[in-house]
Amino acid sequence: MIKNILIVEDDISIAEIERDFLQINGYETTIVTDGFKGLNEAASGKYDMILLDVMLPNMDGFEICKRIRNNIDVPILMLTAKVEDVDKIRGLGIGADDYISKPFSLPELMARVKANLAQYERVKSGSSQETESKEIKIGNIFLNLQARRGYVDGQEIEFKTREFDLLCYLMTNPEIVFSKERLYEQIWGMDAFGDIRTVAVHINRLRDKIEKDPSNPTHIQTVWGAGYRFKI
Repeated sequence: MIKNILIVEDDISIAEIERDFLQINGYETTIVTDGFKGLNEAASGKYDMILLDVMLPNMDGFEICKRIRNNIDVPILMLTAKVEDVDKIRGLGIGADDYISKPFSLPELMARVKANLAQYERVKSGSSQETESKEIKIGNIFLNLQARRGYVDGQEIEFKTREFDLLCYLMTNPEIVFSKERLYEQIWGMDAFGDIRTVAVHINRLRDKIEKDPSNPTHIQTVWGAGYRFKI
């Protein structure tokens, strides 16, 4: 099935280059140049992926991402011309799956698009995590893998796609230390490449959701110089 990608970008010359390159590679595309119209189009649920610029007229990409994330379960790739790390972290913190800094090469854009779409397909097919058990329970944390639902102290917690996959992987392999690079390859896809600080952002988001004291975590622990582990 041909994938349909929404491009929300106010620079029409950049948007058309992205459109042409994506179409050459077999994707359907729609361009929207206004933030408010981009929100409405993204919320329609017609798209398999959203390329979302940060700086847009009427509504910025961060606000669009925040508004649609809880209702639209597709990969969101944010495009930013800003170099400040805080903008990248902010985008990931409100539910973006990945980001790419301008200027970028078209092959890099294609690699990110393919990697994020492939990861979502693995999730949908149920093959993203290889485990015989359909449930995982460690301490006060319980995951239902088939329903992709998680609970802490019996209270259901909303996990985004990558958050759930990352937590599931760590809980499936307790006490094992994984480097950021290994987690990035495992959760974001072997063919993905990008900034591994994405892993740290998602770890912090998980801690905020499952730890009683996120600043002093008892489950997802940092092993300095090595990576992260899930402590039983």
